[in-house]
Amino acid sequence: MRAVDIIMKKRDGLELAHDELAFMVSSYVNGSIPEYQVSAWLMAVFFRGMSARETADLTTLMLNSGQVMDLSGIAGPFVDKHSTGGVGDKVSLILAPMVAACGVRVPMMSGRALGHTGGTLDKLETIPGYTTRLDQARFREYLARDGFAMTGQTDAIVPADKKLYSLRDVTATVESIPLITASILSKKVAEGAEALVFDVKCGPGAFMKTVDDARALAKSLVSTGSAMGKRIVALISDMSEPLGCMVGNFLEVEESMDCLNGKGPSDLMELSYRLGGWMLVAGGKAKDLGEGIALCKEAITSGKATKLFFDNVKSQGGDVDALVRMYGTRRSAFARTLVSPADGYISSVDAYKIGLAGVHLGVGRNTVSDPVSAEAGFVFHKRKGQALRKGEPVATVYGKDEASIDAAWPLVQSSLCVGDSAPAAMPLIIEELTAL
Repeated sequence: MRAVDIIMKKRDGLELAHDELAFMVSSYVNGSIPEYQVSAWLMAVFFRGMSARETADLTTLMLNSGQVMDLSGIAGPFVDKHSTGGVGDKVSLILAPMVAACGVRVPMMSGRALGHTGGTLDKLETIPGYTTRLDQARFREYLARDGFAMTGQTDAIVPADKKLYSLRDVTATVESIPLITASILSKKVAEGAEALVFDVKCGPGAFMKTVDDARALAKSLVSTGSAMGKRIVALISDMSEPLGCMVGNFLEVEESMDCLNGKGPSDLMELSYRLGGWMLVAGGKAKDLGEGIALCKEAITSGKATKLFFDNVKSQGGDVDALVRMYGTRRSAFARTLVSPADGYISSVDAYKIGLAGVHLGVGRNTVSDPVSAEAGFVFHKRKGQALRKGEPVATVYGKDEASIDAAWPLVQSSLCVGDSAPAAMPLIIEELTAL
């Protein structure tokens, strides 16, 4: 086979055979074809798409390009959740201990911030001593003992995805639904999950800007995951506004602790309970969503979820005492207050602009190697729909230094829209698709 023939075939809109896809994946991983040919193939896929069969084949080939977590000997069920990325989305930190407290084991492999969206690993690593670099033995140990474990992708797990993801990011092919599907599912199946719940974000702060695009991705994840023998649920949720009241790395750990104590913002609690409820249904621990949500609420009110959160922090090397001491006080010394320009109501806070501003502040990164700041971010004092007086504080903005706040400030100011009347309430959860 020749890569150029496969590129031409996909360029012309034809379906690739399993062997042709296998050739592209294996040859790229072993270095026998150059990046420029893989880039051309990715662009052809971006414009021409893939059939359901091609997508399933690509997912399986990527999965089998490296190690798969061996969870044998640990009592299940194993269920994980994946978000397509948003601003202020710290749900994984809440879900994992909450669902584990209900008897479902959560093997969670997460990523880092890139562009305007946050990363779970960056947030966890603001906890002093906490490590997300787990080998398989430690991952199994913590999963068995605490009910969940949090790790990053290693070179041995789905190496094809690691290489393709980096290339997609610099070739403007990130938004391809077949490529997103294969990337997400290959990693999630590799970590040992038997069932998966997806949070497909939709709106200005998400990769999928429209409901139609989000629905197409959700359907692709459900159909491909189901074809691979997994129980799948996909929610489409709104990402027009930042999720919760805090955006940042340590700030989001802090707000997650609030949620685990039942004191989080209403939108964040609603989404966490909904996703957690579906995880219990997918894992066979609840007969329906209502029972699943009730069990999740009991895990919060009983304190079991908080206990497991701290158990995991200790297991993964974190300093629980230091974390508790830092709560409410760990803030950058460089701060500025965003105030309302007029009397009125908050019509919107643009999640995308807040995410981009966060990159300047030090919350996120432009490239994988960029450092992030633990103390940078936003604390919102007012949310969409609330009344304001001119000059009233809307948010406190923290930067890694004064220059970072100066760079972010035009985006911060333009993210806030104040109107004469309260906006109509919009649902946080737009749609749900299931294959259970």
